[in-house]
Amino acid sequence: MSPGQTVVLLSLAANALLGWAYLGQRDATAKAQTALRDMQGQRDGARQMASECSNAVDDLRKLASQRARDAASARTAAASAAQWHNQRADKILFTPAPVPGDACASAQARVDGWLKGRSKP
Repeated sequence: MSPGQTVVLLSLAANALLGWAYLGQRDATAKAQTALRDMQGQRDGARQMASECSNAVDDLRKLASQRARDAASARTAAASAAQWHNQRADKILFTPAPVPGDACASAQARVDGWLKGRSKP
């Protein structure tokens, strides 16, 4: 084999190795670019979902504040009614029995008084 043929053969082998390395690197680069696009899509989707979740939390916070303002008057009315009922209960508990010594007759007398109070317009 002549020295020229050897040089051509070595050049051909080197070019084959470089071509094989180039194709392998090109495939790896294509896979990496595909993976990068997939990850960017996942990132963008996660950002979008986080933004929607944040907006929903803000909406819920506004709704809760509105309901708290709406319920404040109801709580005030309930506290007033409870105070009136507590005063009424204290009056009933501290009033002496109408029929001393007879709990049943005392209860009947209190119910009769209560019914008379309800029947008045």
